[in-house]
Amino acid sequence: MKTSAMSTPTFPQHIETLADALTVIGIELRTHNLEAAQTIPPHWQRFTQEGVLARIAAKRSDDVFAVYTHFEHAGRDNTGLYSLVIGAAVAADAPVPAGMVRVVVPASPRAVFGVERNRFDLVGPAWQAIWQRNDLAKTFIAEYEQYHADGGISISIGLNAATAQA
Repeated sequence: MKTSAMSTPTFPQHIETLADALTVIGIELRTHNLEAAQTIPPHWQRFTQEGVLARIAAKRSDDVFAVYTHFEHAGRDNTGLYSLVIGAAVAADAPVPAGMVRVVVPASPRAVFGVERNRFDLVGPAWQAIWQRNDLAKTFIAEYEQYHADGGISISIGLNAATAQA
C-alpha cells in the first residue's frame, strides 16, 4: 500500500491466474452490502471465538480466507445477497466439520490487490477503491481476502477471461 500526498491510500495491483480451483472450508454468513457493517464484524468475532481455524484439521496452511460468493446477481454485480465464508484453504475432498460449509473459487484470471501488512483497518477502504475500478471486468462469482499467517493481506477479484488477456 502506498499513500499519496493527500494521505489517500492506494493499493498495488497485479493480474495473475489462479490455475487450480481454491477450496475453502469455513463458517458462512448470508448478507448484503446494506447490512454488511453490522453483520460482518460479528461473523469475524464468531470465527475467532469458536476457534474455527483450529477446527479445520485438513487446512493447507494457517492463512485465513474470507470468500465472498453465491452472489444473488452472480456475473453481474455485487448488489443483493451474497455469502461470506471465513475459513481455510483445504484439499477439494477434505471433510467438512459440523457447522461449516465448503466453497470453491474457480480457476480464473484474478486482479490481486495488496493491503499493508497487519492493517486490517485498510481492508474496507481497499474494497471501496476496488468497487470504483470500472476498468476491471469483474465476474462477481467468488472474490476473497487472504490473511497470510505472516501478516500480509491481499484481496483477489475474479476477472472475465477475455478482458483479462487484453
